Amino acid sequence: MANKNMNLTEQQIADNWQSLIQRISDNFTSNRQDKLLKLYNDLSEQMMLAPASGIEHFHNCFPGGYIDHVLRVMDCTERLYVQWEEMGADISGYTKEELMFCALNHDLGKVGDTDNEYYVPNPSEWHRKNQGKIYDPNPNIQHMTVPHRSIWLLSNYNIQFSKNEMIGILTHDGVYDSANDAYLKPWGKEKALWNNLPIILHHADHMASRIEYENWKSGNSIEKALIKKPKASFKQPTISTQNSTAQDMFKDLFGEA
Repeated sequence: MANKNMNLTEQQIADNWQSLIQRISDNFTSNRQDKLLKLYNDLSEQMMLAPASGIEHFHNCFPGGYIDHVLRVMDCTERLYVQWEEMGADISGYTKEELMFCALNHDLGKVGDTDNEYYVPNPSEWHRKNQGKIYDPNPNIQHMTVPHRSIWLLSNYNIQFSKNEMIGILTHDGVYDSANDAYLKPWGKEKALWNNLPIILHHADHMASRIEYENWKSGNSIEKALIKKPKASFKQPTISTQNSTAQDMFKDLFGEA
């Protein structure tokens, strides 16, 4: 299970990373497994410390929050898949590997690209304290939606994905994203989803995000989630901005370089 405690330590971050790598080995095989491991290891420095959102009252807005969220979504996805099958849902239109591929990579675009993090510390103390905006989108990264960047990263590493997987990743935010209306609000039956993979994935993501929000609401604030400077085995990611205030915020989060 993903770590339910938002106060992540260095060891918990390291354990979460190892758990994620193990799940790639457990759920995927041969060439695709190798390419996924290549992508994840190449981006490991920025991925291990990435938050899952930029605003504290959203979900997992703290160092290590991204991987903690992905693990929780994979947990929820597996359980919902079993429940849907037990309740009589038709799961013949896709494979479990396709579903888990989507769960693993649904938010991959939040890691950034091959050169830059997606989130950088918000340099405005007022916004951090009064609005909970702990991170900003990196101004040095090409704008894309998160799902589109996820697809781009997979393509950049020549990782093949099926139509089911592409639609699942693109629509995982469900009706909260109007860009999904063409898939989720069809006018004609010929345009309806061919299977329930996107629905299960969205439910799993929504469940995980809600649990993470409730953890935050119960008192696990961003201050408690801050970690000390990583040990030598943890290479500190480089913030891709020259803004000195943002650099100071980074030092507050992770310590001196």
